[in-house]
Amino acid sequence: MSRLLFFLFLFSTSSLLAQVRVSKLVIKANEKYVLSESDILVADTLIMMDSSTLVLNKLKRDNIVRARIAIFGNYCTIDGRGVNGAAGRDGKQGFTPSGPCLDGTPGKDGTNGLDGTPGINLFLYLEVIKIKGQLIVDLTGGEGGRGGNGGMGGGGSQGTVHCFGGNGSNGGNAAHGGNGGNGGSLTLNSKKTPAANQWIGNKIMVRNSGGAYGSPGKVGYHGSAGLGPSRRNGKDGEPGQESKAGLTGAPGTTKFESN
Repeated sequence: MSRLLFFLFLFSTSSLLAQVRVSKLVIKANEKYVLSESDILVADTLIMMDSSTLVLNKLKRDNIVRARIAIFGNYCTIDGRGVNGAAGRDGKQGFTPSGPCLDGTPGKDGTNGLDGTPGINLFLYLEVIKIKGQLIVDLTGGEGGRGGNGGMGGGGSQGTVHCFGGNGSNGGNAAHGGNGGNGGSLTLNSKKTPAANQWIGNKIMVRNSGGAYGSPGKVGYHGSAGLGPSRRNGKDGEPGQESKAGLTGAPGTTKFESN
């Protein structure tokens, strides 16, 4: 109850410019409505037709949707998923010189994958709820990005009767995968539809698992030794070092309030 009073106070004191306020919002079948100008949506009546989507403001950690009457068709979605982390860059390949008896240059290390962002914490205040089919609230955390691969080491150039072949150089190190973002939390309040508590997992499907971890990159292969006459060969380089996957994000929570 204290949480609800806090957000009602927050709502009442917010600037009108910080809200999207409409008398009636209708999202037509198969269409999307993006809440881009604010993290607060207020409507006397909210209607989402079949397979329509309400995309929350993903630049804000918390979003509030408030309506006196909310009517949902079949397979409607409220999209508050986190953003997937970008993959790391692969390291550049080392250089194999053209002149005789020269060592190759090492491959560059890959860069780490970026972390996924957390799913949005959604506060859904709907006095009356009507659901024709199924409402999906997706607050899944974003996936971690793949780590970059290490670059292959450059090979040594050929030897001559006067010098050994060049040494191959080391491959670049693999990079870490990014962490998955934590799942968002849903707080659902419905004064006049207390039975909505029993709809969670049936009519209202909440997806708020943590984002999947990013896989590590692959090590860079070693550069090959340059070959010379009479076994006057150089030495092979070493492969890069292995790396680790990121961590899976923590799941969010679901809370129902009826007062």
